[in-house]
Amino acid sequence: QVQLVESGGGLVQPGGSLRLSCAASGRTFSVYTMAWFRQAPGKEREFVAGIRWSAATIYYADSVKGRFTISNDNAKKMLYLQMNSLKPEDTAVYYCAVAPYWPANVGASDEYRYWGHGTQVTVSS
Repeated sequence: QVQLVESGGGLVQPGGSLRLSCAASGRTFSVYTMAWFRQAPGKEREFVAGIRWSAATIYYADSVKGRFTISNDNAKKMLYLQMNSLKPEDTAVYYCAVAPYWPANVGASDEYRYWGHGTQVTVSS
C-alpha cells in the first residue's frame, strides 16, 4: 500500500498562486508515476499533470499548460503542483495519485492504483 496526503489548498483570488504538496509513504518503491487530478462540483475527475518518478517525462492538460508546474522530490517522497495565474474554473478538489508503472494513457484515472483524499482549491474574488 501507498498512502498519499495532499496539502496546500485554500481560497485564492483570480490571478493568484498556490502550491500543492503530496506526501507519499508506505510501499513507495512501487511508485513509478505520480499525477494530479481534480474534480469540480458536478463534473467528472480530470487529469491535470503527471510525472514519471525519475522526472524524465512530464505531461500537462492543455487547460493548465503554461500556468501549472508539476515537480517531485525523490528523497522526500514528495509531489508538488505549483499553480500560477489561477482562474475561477480551476476551482476543484485536487487529488494526488500513484501508478506502479508509466500508463499508456497518463491521463486516464483508472490507471492509478492509489489516491489521496484531496485538497480543496477555490479561486474566487
